[in-house]
Amino acid sequence: MTPFAIAGVQMHVSALNSNVEGMIHRLDILMARFPWTQMVLFSELAPYGPLPRFAQPFENEALDQFRAAARRHKVWLIPGSMFEKTEDGRIYNTSAVIDPTGHVVSRYRKMFPFRPYESEVEAGTEFCVFDVPEVGRFGLSICYDIWFPETTRQLTSAGVEVLLHPVLTGTTDRDAELAIARATAAQFQCYVIDVNGLSAGGVGRSLIVDPAATVLHQSGGQEDMFPIEVDLSYVRRQRETGIKGLGQVLKSFRDRSAEFSVYDRTSGADAYLKTLGPLEMPRQGSRLGLELPVVSAHAMSHAVHNLAFHSARSDEEDLPPPLADKSASG
Repeated sequence: MTPFAIAGVQMHVSALNSNVEGMIHRLDILMARFPWTQMVLFSELAPYGPLPRFAQPFENEALDQFRAAARRHKVWLIPGSMFEKTEDGRIYNTSAVIDPTGHVVSRYRKMFPFRPYESEVEAGTEFCVFDVPEVGRFGLSICYDIWFPETTRQLTSAGVEVLLHPVLTGTTDRDAELAIARATAAQFQCYVIDVNGLSAGGVGRSLIVDPAATVLHQSGGQEDMFPIEVDLSYVRRQRETGIKGLGQVLKSFRDRSAEFSVYDRTSGADAYLKTLGPLEMPRQGSRLGLELPVVSAHAMSHAVHNLAFHSARSDEEDLPPPLADKSASG
């Protein structure tokens, strides 16, 4: 058995004020209540909220505070993500991985910003894989990344056993995202630690899923701290013998006969995708639209008359037949 205790923190996030002190306060409470916790994960954009105008350089005061907090509590800490502003003015959605000594061992820039809604955010191109010594291999993806299974395919092909997934989902597609989180755990035989925020940080409903797609914990719509001890040897066993002794998914992919030409941008296999139009903000009505015919007042009156006539005829047809006149029959 290879146990490791991971806690998610689902908290209210402000869009206009710093949440850093609140995050550290909750971390202090978490560690006082559950001192056996070894890793803590907050939601996407938790420190400063979802507005890119609060973007900062990667090295900033908040990161220093988080490093000190990780060192004080001797935990691995992923403080959600922050909008990072580079020297050339570009903005990324960036997460840091801090070890128990307070060192930043890795950082990750979200590969799939939620476009077209996050059109001002640049896309990262490098994966985040890191090892917890004597425990196992971890990978990081942020929110919309999980909708693209290629991202998790790359991570798990590199040996990742736990997918850390901070999200900011405050929209009506949270149900779909929860289904994707469970499917990801089954498809890639890994733990999925999915942490959402509240208020400006999302609608909550964080969850932890094991490699057999069993939900170990799901939050509601209120603040929640949920430490769960996962077992990395369970991941290895599932990958060896299959999910519940059934599908050996990663090995089947390894031993595949097919190559996927859709990933070769010059193959033409993605020709259909090029017919879908630009990636842009939806507007009222269809982009192509449907031109409705102009109907004259006379034609409209005639149509209303016909509708009334046919409705009356239909009502008559539904009536029961008249009763026989008994007086006439004697």
